[in-house]
This record gives sequence, C-alpha cells and structure tokens, in this order.
Amino acid sequence: MFKFLLFSSIILISQLPKADLKFEQLKTQLESYGFQVNIAVPPNINFPKQQNGLRRKVRKPYGMLHPKSKSIWINPIVFELGASTATLIHETVHAAQYCAGNGKLQAINLELEPIPQALPFFKRYVDTQRQNLEREAYTVQSHPNSYELARSLLEQHCQTKSAW
Repeated sequence: MFKFLLFSSIILISQLPKADLKFEQLKTQLESYGFQVNIAVPPNINFPKQQNGLRRKVRKPYGMLHPKSKSIWINPIVFELGASTATLIHETVHAAQYCAGNGKLQAINLELEPIPQALPFFKRYVDTQRQNLEREAYTVQSHPNSYELARSLLEQHCQTKSAW
C-alpha cells in the first residue's frame, strides 16, 4: 500500500506544471505588487477585436491580465510548450502598463523596436491603442534581456503595492 501511495505521489508531482526559477521570481514580484497570478486556463472575457481570420475563436490565450481584478492567468499549456517564463514576461509588461496608467492599461513608451518576427502578433489588433500595448509586450518578451527588463519595468512603474 505504501509503495502504491508513493508511486502515485511521484506520478502526480511529475504532472504538475514545471516552472523555472525566473518564472517563480517574477510571479513573486508581481504578487508583491498586488497582482494575483493564476495557473489556469484564462476565463471567457471579451478579447480585443482582431482582424478577421487572424485568431481562431476556440483557442484560449496563453496568458491574460484582467485589469479590474488585477488578476493574471497563465494557461497551463505553456509549461508543456516551454514558454511559461516568456508568457509571464509578456503579462508582466501589461502589469507595468497597468501601474503606469493608474489602474488602466497605458503604453509606457519603450524606446525599443520589436523583432520582425513579432510584427504579426500585434499588427493583427484592429484598435491602435491595443496594438501599441501588445507591441510593447511582444517587444520585451522577445528581447535578449527580457527577464531583467520586465522586472525593471515593474519596479519603475509599480513602486509600491497599490490598492487599485
């Protein structure tokens, strides 16, 4: 019985999402600024309008920030894809934009250019404001120093735990 329980526990632990140290540190930093980070499929919330045919209706996003509740969802699939930290970095940029806008998403006017491969990911948004917000998030996510840059943006724009 003990062997069965031990074996079952090992299998269960092996199926939990694997996060690396950077993911855990960034998650902790976000939580210290009052954001709730959920490892779960993002809920059905109205997604920003995109150009026809550029987003399948059935696909859930890899990550999502819900500004009203200061909640971030990280889809568990990203752990299997090896994209957990990149996804959290992307949502961290949105969190910094939230702080910069005092509770509303606002571009933080980064002086960085996105890599060409990122263009289709933000150009698909119809609304130019949303396109600019996503441009910043994809630019940081694909930057060689993305982790350090994301952390510094949080420190710069979310200096104290807020009650928004």
